[in-house]
Amino acid sequence: MPNSTTTVETPPQAADATLSHSLKQRHLSMIALGGVIGAGLFVGSGAGIAAAGPSIVIAYTLSGLLVMLVMRMLGEMSAAYPSSGSFSAHAERAIGPWAGFTAGWSFWVLLCTAVGLEGIGAAKIVTGWLPGTPEWAWVALFMVVFCAANLAAVKNFGEFEFWFAALKVGAISLFLILGVLAIAGVLQGTDAPGTSNLSDFLPGGSEGLIVGVLASIFAYGGLETVTIAAAESQDPVRGVASAVRTAMWRIAVFYIGSMAVIVTLVPWDSKEVVEKGPYVAALDHLGIPGAGQLMNVVVLVALLSAMNANIYGSSRIAYSLVERGQGPKALGRVSSGVPRTAVLASSVFGFVCVVLSHWRPDDVFPWLLNMIGGVILVVWIFIAVSQLRLRARLNREAPEKLAVRMWAFPWLTWVALAGMAAVFVLMAREPGTRVQLYYTGGMTAVLAAVGYAWQKTRARS
Repeated sequence: MPNSTTTVETPPQAADATLSHSLKQRHLSMIALGGVIGAGLFVGSGAGIAAAGPSIVIAYTLSGLLVMLVMRMLGEMSAAYPSSGSFSAHAERAIGPWAGFTAGWSFWVLLCTAVGLEGIGAAKIVTGWLPGTPEWAWVALFMVVFCAANLAAVKNFGEFEFWFAALKVGAISLFLILGVLAIAGVLQGTDAPGTSNLSDFLPGGSEGLIVGVLASIFAYGGLETVTIAAAESQDPVRGVASAVRTAMWRIAVFYIGSMAVIVTLVPWDSKEVVEKGPYVAALDHLGIPGAGQLMNVVVLVALLSAMNANIYGSSRIAYSLVERGQGPKALGRVSSGVPRTAVLASSVFGFVCVVLSHWRPDDVFPWLLNMIGGVILVVWIFIAVSQLRLRARLNREAPEKLAVRMWAFPWLTWVALAGMAAVFVLMAREPGTRVQLYYTGGMTAVLAAVGYAWQKTRARS
């Protein structure tokens, strides 16, 4: 192999070695499995069902196909270049430092804001059980617990996610089994619904389907965490390869399968689908005693799991950016294999979002939510463009590093990019998402300008 390949193999974030590498394969496997089952699926899918009706199954299938392509591209790059910076580091290597800066910091803002939103959602569930207790106190408690766990050691994050994921996987698997039995008419005490709830398959027309597609796109957020975590595992390449190769059936079973069960069992226009959440509504419809409240426990676990994962992911993205000279040096301090300052900063930002939701609910908080509305699509575009460039380079200079390969390269990468462009067009058509498009576009443009100016300054020095 010629020496010229060394520059290709050296990651922008060479200091990943200072992080701990104590995540085990069982942690990564369960993070990959449970990471698919997020708060967006349990909580956010109700609005999609209300808009699209039974056609939500098509919406989740279309967006699921796009997510599979994105994960395959990300898996290819992460197996070749394991880094806690994940797509941010790949964008820097493939496009330039400004791209890594833009993708990384926009995703950091997204994850930190999500930490606050998930804390609020979890607190609402607990205060429903314990009325009169203040929401902010519960959010503060959750923040302290998961911040402390992430400060102590990366294996704590792995253990929390392992057991959270095990509970989520077990619960949704049981839900699917009960749902299929009820649909087949073999579950005692329930009548088989047949296709009665599917007769009006597209009640909202194409507009309803579009709303369903947009809702489902953002429910898939969080799948990227496994490629970030892989960099701190004992065998990063194997971990990423395994997670990506099983992504297809996990998305098909947990997302598309559960949507099909829900809309078959419960009338799509039932108020309970939005008010209680689709999973609780389906179990209540089956008349299983206490099942609805048990699912509320699972939703709480999903929210807490997302909080834990987002504190972890945001801290590692921030650490990676600092190690590449793209952020305040204080965030790069590592102690006992953990970037503790980055963990604290990410947690504090999340709690500030919670405070804003109470103090400025009509101006600052909505502005923040709109700003992160389309970030995941911006990140996916950086992933696709990076993969186009890096795959060509790897084919030429280091083909042995392709432990995971994108299907039908480059055609499916271009198909994915076309799909992302189509989602942007759909967002521009809908008044609710059009605002998000403007705000996210503004934040992306500002970050890109700052990143480009920083890149030029560093080139001159």
